[in-house]
Amino acid sequence: MDKTYYDTVDAMEKKGVDAEYMNGWVSGYMHNPKREEQRITDAYSKGYDDGFNKKTDGF
Repeated sequence: MDKTYYDTVDAMEKKGVDAEYMNGWVSGYMHNPKREEQRITDAYSKGYDDGFNKKTDGF
């Protein structure tokens, strides 16, 4: 992983960001497939979109 990934995850952990958002962000950043539809929450979806677009300030 690159420095941006580690720095962003570290910042989210220190700020106590919602775990669903963090899981989504990590999955999106890694370009993993999204969860099954019934397991997607609003926070996960927002995090996934931010991570996929390499956005590091949305949390």
